[in-house]
Amino acid sequence: MAKAASKNAKIKDAKASAEAKNWTKVVKAVRSPKTGAYTFKETIVHKDKVKEFLAQ
Repeated sequence: MAKAASKNAKIKDAKASAEAKNWTKVVKAVRSPKTGAYTFKETIVHKDKVKEFLAQ
């Protein structure tokens, strides 16, 4: 039988998951000037910085 998780572990996981919700995966299509083909730039950005990343 598996050991039950302690109360402290559950609280720590809840805090970590709450912090993880502040981050977003952003995928931006970038056109190559040489070939004209699109490539995709993927990054994980804080939710407050998404517009700044897309404006670059």
